[in-house]
Amino acid sequence: MNLSCFRGNVNLTLVSSILLCLLLGSGEVDSAGNNYYVYVAAESDDTVDVVRFGPAGGELLKRIPVGRLPTEIEGPHGVRVSPSGRHWFVSVAHGFPYGRVYKYTTGDDSVVGNVEVGFFPATMDVSPTTGFLFVANFNLHGDHEPSSVSVIDTVSMSEIAQIKQGVMPHGSRLSPDGSTSYSVAMMSDTLYEIDALTLKLGRTLLLDKEDGGVDGRMGRSRPTWVQPHPQKPMVYVALNGIDQVVEVDLQQWAITRRFDTQKGPYNLAISPDGRLLIVTCKSDNSIAFWDLVSGKELANVPSVRRIPHGVTVSPDGQLAFVTVEGVGGDPGSVEVLDLGTFRRLAVIDVGKQASGIDFWKIGP
Repeated sequence: MNLSCFRGNVNLTLVSSILLCLLLGSGEVDSAGNNYYVYVAAESDDTVDVVRFGPAGGELLKRIPVGRLPTEIEGPHGVRVSPSGRHWFVSVAHGFPYGRVYKYTTGDDSVVGNVEVGFFPATMDVSPTTGFLFVANFNLHGDHEPSSVSVIDTVSMSEIAQIKQGVMPHGSRLSPDGSTSYSVAMMSDTLYEIDALTLKLGRTLLLDKEDGGVDGRMGRSRPTWVQPHPQKPMVYVALNGIDQVVEVDLQQWAITRRFDTQKGPYNLAISPDGRLLIVTCKSDNSIAFWDLVSGKELANVPSVRRIPHGVTVSPDGQLAFVTVEGVGGDPGSVEVLDLGTFRRLAVIDVGKQASGIDFWKIGP
């Protein structure tokens, strides 16, 4: 029996826990016998890995080399599957001097094209309305200077705009209808709104008024992620520097709730029904689950390895897939967690420094 299944603050009787762990340890999460597939970027191995989880458990199916400099670590960071599921995109952070975004077909994983963007492209998202891809150019190079979000036409794989942001933009995510792009600037403490149709910068919101971290000065709250709600006019922002997640009402354009988290909240995901918020707590080495109705934390599950990073949720709302970077000689890993019980179902080794992750498909 895998004793790691018992980790996490969940109120179950001992007998129920034993029976549940025996069931989940076998991978029997879905009576239909479906398999779940995700793509995972490994920054220190220059690969994107395909992971499968299903009735037989979890496994690394395929390792795809990315980049074009065989003697250099190029650092694939963000990975995103297109709304149609036919293609996936990966941001490769290190270039001479700029980074690039690559487009691949799903399944056979053949490269379609690539385009040069800004310094250190990181997280990204694809609009279901226009097909444009928005990638935050995080820019780790040199002095703290304002950077940008690049907009890419994914048909021609050409950059059609660079939209100015603050220092170290990150967490690029689109509204469910694809009309609006949101991102945060880590060192400017600011939330940015972009009209995804006109490609114009809209509203900005300072997330920590006590700090005043604007115009290139280092921020205190250090936002690292913004996640739109799937149904409501809300976004949620991880404030990595002050251990909070804030809820922003898009109609009021104001913070309406603050959730005190474990140390270092980093990436966020929300279940398809809009009730559950999943938070990777990078400095606490844990994954937290919050009820968005009550505003209460339901469970906190320590990760098996150190530095949890990215998170994605299956479209049926059953599973969360979390990347964990690992340290030293450790491989990266993907942890699969049940969203009904908050139990860990599997730990799958992938490439070193696992970071970006996105869901691909559910299949037999």
